[in-house]
Amino acid sequence: MVDNRYATALVIGSVLSLLATVYLSVAVGTQQWFQYSSKHVDKTGNGTSPRERLMADDWEEKNFSDLLLQRNGTLGLWWRCIQLPSESLWYREPDPKMETFCVAFTLPQQFRAIPKAPGNGEPEEDLLRTYLWRCQFLLPLVSLALVFLSALVGFCACLCRSFTPTLGVGVLHFLAGEISKSVLSLKLIKHDVHLLGPGAEGSVGWSFYLALISFPLQMMAGALFLWAARSHRKSYTRIAAYRIA
Repeated sequence: MVDNRYATALVIGSVLSLLATVYLSVAVGTQQWFQYSSKHVDKTGNGTSPRERLMADDWEEKNFSDLLLQRNGTLGLWWRCIQLPSESLWYREPDPKMETFCVAFTLPQQFRAIPKAPGNGEPEEDLLRTYLWRCQFLLPLVSLALVFLSALVGFCACLCRSFTPTLGVGVLHFLAGEISKSVLSLKLIKHDVHLLGPGAEGSVGWSFYLALISFPLQMMAGALFLWAARSHRKSYTRIAAYRIA
C-alpha cells in the first residue's frame, strides 16, 4: 500500500512530466527558435529569387543567414522561414502584405559538414560548428525519447505493482532535463552575433521559451519521483524491520 504523500508526489510528477513533454514537442516542431529582424526589409519583387535560394539543396550557412536577415526570417530546429511579399494577380501593391514562407531542413542538410571557409574548393571542415549544428536537433529527440522510456518504465511498474522502478523514472527525467538544458545552451552558442549587420537584430522566439519552460518541469518531475521512491523505500524498510523485531 502506498502512502498518500507518495501517491500525491507521483501524480504531481506525472502532470509536470506531461506538461514538459508537450512544451518540448511543440518547441521541436515549430520554427520560432530564433528571429531575425532588420529595419531595411526588401519588399520589392515577386520573391522568386529568395524562394529559390531558401529551397536550394546546396545551401551554405552564411548564405541562408544573410537571407534570413534580409527577409526578417525565423529559424527552428527543422525549419527556416522568411517574409515574402504576397503575389497579386491584378496589380503590384506599393506596400504589399508580407507572408511567411517556410522550408524544412532535410536529413542530409542536418548531417552535413560545415566548412571553415565556404566556397574555396574543398574547404576544411569546422568540427565544432558541425557538431553544434547536429546536436541542436538530435538532443531534443533524445530528451523526448528518455521521457517516453520513463513513461514505459512507470507503466511496467504499475503492472508489476512495484514502487522500485520509480527511482529509475526519476533518474531518466533528470537526464532528460540536463539534455534539454544542453539544447538551450547549444542554440544560444550556435547563433553568430557577428553575422548581424548594421540595422539588424536577433532574438530568441517563443519556441525557445517553450523549451526553456520544459527544462525545470522535467527536473521538478524527476525530483518528485526520486523523493517518492527513496522515502517509500525507507518507510518500507522500517516497517519490515519492525515486523521482524
